[in-house]
Amino acid sequence: MTEARYTLTVPAERFQSADALVKRLEDNLLFEPLAITITETDAARSLWEVTFYFETAEDAEAARALDGLAAGSVAAVPERDWVRQSLDGLSPVRAGRFFLHGAHDRNRRRQGGISLEIDAGTAFGTGHHGTTEGCLLALDRLLKRRRPLSVLDLGCGTGVLAIATARANGRAVLATDIDAEAVRVTRANAALNGARSLVESLAASGLSHPRIVARAPFDLIFANILARPLVALATKLATALAPGGTLILSGITLDQIRWITATYRSRGLMFETCLRRGEWGTLVFRRPG
Repeated sequence: MTEARYTLTVPAERFQSADALVKRLEDNLLFEPLAITITETDAARSLWEVTFYFETAEDAEAARALDGLAAGSVAAVPERDWVRQSLDGLSPVRAGRFFLHGAHDRNRRRQGGISLEIDAGTAFGTGHHGTTEGCLLALDRLLKRRRPLSVLDLGCGTGVLAIATARANGRAVLATDIDAEAVRVTRANAALNGARSLVESLAASGLSHPRIVARAPFDLIFANILARPLVALATKLATALAPGGTLILSGITLDQIRWITATYRSRGLMFETCLRRGEWGTLVFRRPG
């Protein structure tokens, strides 16, 4: 994915108006944003702020000229040393039975539990983010109650969740991502961690790929992506979940929890718990049955 360098932020409005702005820009083929976030800024008055991410200032300014977006402000995304940030994020993480570390921390592996060596390479995410930790803790809790037969990791990134599940559960996991490089890194990480035969990784957008359709419904689905795609995929994810199955969602900021929870409850799923790690929340749902 191209790195976003400019944002267009629209002042807080009622959710219906904010959602309409998002749809308006998504439907405009001339100014397609790299990413979109919608954040609740005032729970009492149900006000939501929308931020669009663009590669250039010109794209952001052009989008601001659209009807309804004139009140927005364009700002540059602060420059970051991404290599340094990735290394900082690779300090070991303990989440239940799982110990997640980079290659430089192999000597810190603990006795017992499941140690996973994950380096980001060129795929998105180091695997040591608060969202990943929340998903691993939710997985650890789930495995204490039951062992899912079929598992999907949607938006697998570096493959952390798929590999952790395969190692702990001893059963096959389907890992998908829209980025072919993420698929390559996932396969490499699966081989590195002794899960090559259990993790099938493929490039796919959404849930319409024939392999996903053929293996559905799933007893466990991870979707550690972003709030907006989670809303867009809500109906399909709920349908792909087997009766009694568990859905673990992350990539959600704390102020987006109510939005995502309401969205998935409206699809007939039962909310089980929310795990908070730093600025991020991990939501766990179950399909009745």
